Amino acid sequence: MASIQKRVSKQGNVSYRAQVRRKGHPPLTVTFDRKTDAQKWAADREADIRQGRHFKYASAKSHTLGEMVDRYIADILPRKPRSKLTQTGQLNWWKDELGDYALGDVTANLIALKRDKLLKAKKRGDGARSMSTVNRYVAALSHAFTIAIKEWGWLEVSPIATLSKLPEPQGRVRFLDDDERTRLLDACRESESPYLYPIVVLAISTGTRKANLQSLRWKNVDLKRGFFFLEDTKNKDRQGVPLRGRALEIVKRLYKDRDKKCPWLFPGRSGESHLDIRSAFETAVRRAEIEDFRFHDLRHCAGSYLAMNGATTREIAEVLAHRTLEMVKRYSHLTETHVAEVVERMNEKIFGDDKT
Repeated sequence: MASIQKRVSKQGNVSYRAQVRRKGHPPLTVTFDRKTDAQKWAADREADIRQGRHFKYASAKSHTLGEMVDRYIADILPRKPRSKLTQTGQLNWWKDELGDYALGDVTANLIALKRDKLLKAKKRGDGARSMSTVNRYVAALSHAFTIAIKEWGWLEVSPIATLSKLPEPQGRVRFLDDDERTRLLDACRESESPYLYPIVVLAISTGTRKANLQSLRWKNVDLKRGFFFLEDTKNKDRQGVPLRGRALEIVKRLYKDRDKKCPWLFPGRSGESHLDIRSAFETAVRRAEIEDFRFHDLRHCAGSYLAMNGATTREIAEVLAHRTLEMVKRYSHLTETHVAEVVERMNEKIFGDDKT
């Protein structure tokens, strides 16, 4: 099944060609500088044949990383509309770097070298990429390998399986203090967009992401129970979001004044699509003279206010629809502060006048 041939070039260089044959499949041939390497490779391939792994090894040698990326972009990314544009760019970067390599020749070490190159490379008009961003590049490629293994049968093991993630800093927590919140809400009330104030109040009250708020439809709102429901969430789950207090009052008012022919809570000017609030929000932030604040930080406001009002990390995770508690750890210091205040009030009540 396996054979090794010694070869001598015209320049006198010696190499060893190892070849493994299996009936019904093309032969596998690799050339090595050392005979021991050729023998080991041939022995490994024969072991693959005995254990039924030969076909997958041959397949991994016959498909390139570039082919994998092209098929993934064409067949898989259309199912991921939220991340299609970003991941297309990420995957094409890997294709440019490793596209000519056979899948069987892509190793964890090779990916790590390219990952580190990406980390050091300068972005156009900006500094180096963050470790979090580089991890997203690796994650996109990792999922492509997973699909190639599970659905296409192109290889057996992902080379990224043994690759460690780069350490990431704890997520940003920027929330509005009482004065900032008042100034922002006042600026939103004065905005030319009639929907800016309502959508900001909902963002603070519920912690819902901007994309989900902008695309809300009346069919997903239950005013009797005080809920709205998100179908297309980041986690792919259907999520019920409670409406209470000011947020519920605002949605009831929007419902009363709505155009019955329009399905959106926050329609665009034509009424044929939902609102894009980005420009109006940025203008309001400038007018309120608030530094370093983005719409997504309203979600952090919700998490921070929940923590400061005594919610546990698990409760915060449920409200913000995080699947794990890891993402909520950024609010833990606020929860700890609240717990300390509770303990202090208890001690004051029990031992307040005790001088001993």
